[in-house]
Amino acid sequence: MAIAFSAIGYSASAAEAALTAFKQAVAEAASSDRDIAAFYRSNKFGAVWTGTADEDRARRSALLSAMKTASMHGLPASRYDTDRLLRVLSDVNTPRKRGFAEVEMTKAFIQIARDMQSGALDPASIDDGIKRNGVYKDAKTYLTGLAESGHPRAYFRTLVPQTREYARLMKEKMRLERLIENGGWGPTVQAGSLEKGESGQAVVALRDRLMTMGYLGRTSTMVYDDNIEKAVLKFQSAHGLEPDGKAGSNTIDEINTSPATRLASVLVAMERERWLNTERGERHILVNLTDFSARIIDNDIITFETRAVVGANSQDRRSPEFSDVMEHLVINPTWNVPRSITVNEYLPQMQRNRNAAGHLRLYDGQGRQVSRANVNFNAYSARNFPYDLKQPPSNSNALGLVKFMFPNKYNIYLHDTPSKHLFAHARRAYSHGCIRLAQPFEFAYEILSKQTDDPKALFHRILDTGQETQVDLETKVPVHIIYRTAFTNAKGEPQYRQDVYGRDARIWAAMKNAGVSSPAVYAADMQIPEPQYFSQPQPRQTRQAQPQTVQVSQPRTQVRVVNQPRYQTRSQQPRASQSSSLNLRSRDR
Repeated sequence: MAIAFSAIGYSASAAEAALTAFKQAVAEAASSDRDIAAFYRSNKFGAVWTGTADEDRARRSALLSAMKTASMHGLPASRYDTDRLLRVLSDVNTPRKRGFAEVEMTKAFIQIARDMQSGALDPASIDDGIKRNGVYKDAKTYLTGLAESGHPRAYFRTLVPQTREYARLMKEKMRLERLIENGGWGPTVQAGSLEKGESGQAVVALRDRLMTMGYLGRTSTMVYDDNIEKAVLKFQSAHGLEPDGKAGSNTIDEINTSPATRLASVLVAMERERWLNTERGERHILVNLTDFSARIIDNDIITFETRAVVGANSQDRRSPEFSDVMEHLVINPTWNVPRSITVNEYLPQMQRNRNAAGHLRLYDGQGRQVSRANVNFNAYSARNFPYDLKQPPSNSNALGLVKFMFPNKYNIYLHDTPSKHLFAHARRAYSHGCIRLAQPFEFAYEILSKQTDDPKALFHRILDTGQETQVDLETKVPVHIIYRTAFTNAKGEPQYRQDVYGRDARIWAAMKNAGVSSPAVYAADMQIPEPQYFSQPQPRQTRQAQPQTVQVSQPRTQVRVVNQPRYQTRSQQPRASQSSSLNLRSRDR
């Protein structure tokens, strides 16, 4: 749309009066927004959008194009109301109206720029477990950046996340949209479960969906054969399921999930990527709660990966999403039992039997160990119980033999665990909130590899002392705890996971309410799962102690031994520590 803002034909005095009217209108219209008003004061109320120069036209064109194509990024196009802005511009026939139109364009620009860069939703308003605020920039920063850019369209492209992940999600979004337009994945599989050797219409439906999804090559078989089994294995791996090649009920449910629902997950992931639109660190740790995994990433390459156990799906156990910085690790840690666990779980046990939970030591407010024989547990309630519980370092310590600290107000960290059997499960939501690692020793070796030539030797030298010891990191490592039900692997292949806490379902509902919609996602069905209250599966056998005998030389890495008595063997329980060096009260065990 060509829009002319011209003063041709004005006398000098008339032109000056027109300019004054324009500036007065800009000042008036901008006065309701402090940042916008500050910008226009700084540029003497000059035009950014409504001038007649080529750069003004280029900025207008770039803004209108971004507004019209906002849905490409899963943004609520209706929020920007492009048609209304065009009507405002077409109605400009006086300098004063041009001034008001100038500020209208600025407000539209700030809205879409922030949405493109930081997301269209406020994360904290959706779920209290999402501890993110997005990347907030003031209006003056955006306007100055645009004004200084010689290429407005390129400037808009820089606002969205520049990560490979965002680009891959965009690609998957477009693929799913095309697929939906062409009829989707075909009929659903009408069977509770299927196994190798079976035949019939349900197997045909399974075959057809696997082919359309790209997990199975062209075939006309009606029998669940080797090729279908291999395709099911690939599907299971890409969806976080137990990879057994059998189409059990969980696998059938995932195969029957509509492409519209998958597309909704991708759109939610793109919004989440905007919430984390910041430098993540050349080396950083990425924990994906839905994938039950923890990764160390160096320059976009995964250098270490391990399974993880995350918080259970109940109100007080769900792991939060946030970013922080790992500062140190603690070898042979003491478990400071969180207050909630002390009074809600252990106090009732000790009221029934004062010797219950005998692996835990009792301490008063001054940090002095107290004999249980001197305490009448029935005289206290959860509100007034005056004691703390601690578990000294040992093989059976709830934190295992090492924990990785990034001090935060949520009291969340990564740690070892004696409950190794939990890592055998595909769905691993069992903890009180912290992140348990399947390979904590190897994780520690990789973390320490940047500051010592022999990280394994350093680690085991400290481990074998049996003393609680803090090892500071010479270079702190950013930690990002995220939640993605749609993401891509190192090869760029799409991966999908179950919405374990129902957070993505809540985000999708909020996105639809904000105006994100299209025929492609009309049939999307994202359910919020019920909270799960269950005991942890029990191990089949007793956990074996981890290897520890290593010969080492004196390391250069700084370590700090917390006041902790030595003990002779890893199987013996040491006496409790009374440390003042660390205040590591956690919500987990």
